Amino acid sequence: MAGRDSLPEGSLFLGLDSSTQSLKATVLNNELTIVASEIVNFDSELPHYKTEGGVYRDPADDRHIFSPTIMWVEALDVLLEKLKPKINFGKVVAVSGSGQQHGSVYWKKGSHAVLSSLDASKSLLSQLKDAFSTMNSPLWMDSSTTKQCREIENAVGGALELAKLTGSRAYERFTGPQIRKIYQTEPDVYEDTERISLVSSFMASILVGSYASIDETDGAGMNLMDIKQRIWSKSALEATAPGLEAKLGNLAPAYSAAGRIAPYFVERFQFDKNCLVIQWSGDNPNSLAGLTLNTPGDLAISLGTSDTVFGITTEAKPSLEGHVFPNPVEPNGYMVMLCYKNGSLTREDVRNRCADKSWDVFNSYLEKTPPLNGGKIGFYYKDHEILPPLPVGFHRYTVENLNDVSSDALLEREVEELDPPSEVRAIIEGQMLSMRGHAERFGMPNPPKRIIATGGASSNESILKSVAQIFGCPVFTVQRPDSASLGAALRAAHGWLCNAQGSFVPISCLYQGNLEKTSLGSKLAVPAGDKEQDRELLQKYTILMRKRMEIERRLVEKIGRS
Repeated sequence: MAGRDSLPEGSLFLGLDSSTQSLKATVLNNELTIVASEIVNFDSELPHYKTEGGVYRDPADDRHIFSPTIMWVEALDVLLEKLKPKINFGKVVAVSGSGQQHGSVYWKKGSHAVLSSLDASKSLLSQLKDAFSTMNSPLWMDSSTTKQCREIENAVGGALELAKLTGSRAYERFTGPQIRKIYQTEPDVYEDTERISLVSSFMASILVGSYASIDETDGAGMNLMDIKQRIWSKSALEATAPGLEAKLGNLAPAYSAAGRIAPYFVERFQFDKNCLVIQWSGDNPNSLAGLTLNTPGDLAISLGTSDTVFGITTEAKPSLEGHVFPNPVEPNGYMVMLCYKNGSLTREDVRNRCADKSWDVFNSYLEKTPPLNGGKIGFYYKDHEILPPLPVGFHRYTVENLNDVSSDALLEREVEELDPPSEVRAIIEGQMLSMRGHAERFGMPNPPKRIIATGGASSNESILKSVAQIFGCPVFTVQRPDSASLGAALRAAHGWLCNAQGSFVPISCLYQGNLEKTSLGSKLAVPAGDKEQDRELLQKYTILMRKRMEIERRLVEKIGRS
């Protein structure tokens, strides 16, 4: 079987990650070892866009959050210039990428002609600045489309029917509701749009100098694709906007080639003209690839701007909660996922308020407060939350009788505030208890065989200790927290191999038996506790988790977004 030794000697594989706050690059050699990496941070390196955390927030509507499309174009210019002294672009045989999921780009009529005739003596920025029918890209953080979500669900027979059809009920951040909102509120923009890309297919389009397909895995995050057949769903398209299929183009498998790299990059950066561009996908599918997640029973937790929990399964069983996507590296499988909007930015908010803006202080508070936090729990929503669908707000409780063995005996009372150390533990335990509660409800393994942690906060050992205690399993980490760009580089190698073989080959044959010799291996960060007191603690966390889910349900009934 084809494997890593089939990759050309001396070849390089470039993986890019166009995320909310930055554009990253990771370069692997034919031994799948990282040989270079680079990053462009939007706020600090492209300050003229005046973004905060890579985004704009509409002062008139705090649910409306977006980014300037052209910023991502300029970031690619800057990133390739920064990478130029580090690697020989002529040795890159394939490039792929990861885009923040659910972001969308609107190419105006006539833009394909511009894209396909880029002049290598000019920057991308100067040539593409007028290529869009709207300069703003709706993002995964946007929650201003509740009305459109209900309209789409009602049109196909309800939320559960839409979930069974597309893998998810309608979510405000999903691209279908976002497109419907533009069609309804800015009909001129919709009319003037010749192609709608996701962030992933948008970046791939620039690299091939032509409109790239949306890949099936990222396409599942749109409420528009039939999850079983992996084609656009006629009923979902009709419920969203007229003439939409023509604006979306075809879908493609994640491992297929979008084309060869455009002459622009050959002339300007000396890429080889035969360099393949493998379909880009979403950040979570790329993380799944980068974490080499291929065993049902394993869970991955990504602790980034958004927090996500994902695993793999052989069959799709969509429900009203969470998401089912095609598995990006196994054409017949699926990945299941839960997504939380309040991730690192909300943790940072608590750190800034309670821990002198210092992670060292934050971690010392976390270490000195006992597990279970004396029954103090909190719900912290700096942004409108996805899961559960709750508005901005903070809710703190003290739970009594925690030593009792049933959640029925627990009494909670709402409190105004917690002392700083308790607040620090409450945010971490609250986020992890929510993940565990929703993951179990969605049918993910309980307890998991292991958790692989990634994302910025996965380098924080104090946080990982809480993860291990609450889930009751060992926690592993990867060598690098930026698993999305690493996964993209691995997918570039995989796509190159599939292309060379003329058919799909399993991605695992690239690293089987040699994982520890590559940059893909994971290491044990926190073992599962196997003492009697660890088992007792896990039992108490289970009871506290059930109580938390009960309080959450009441909050949703009272103030949730319907």
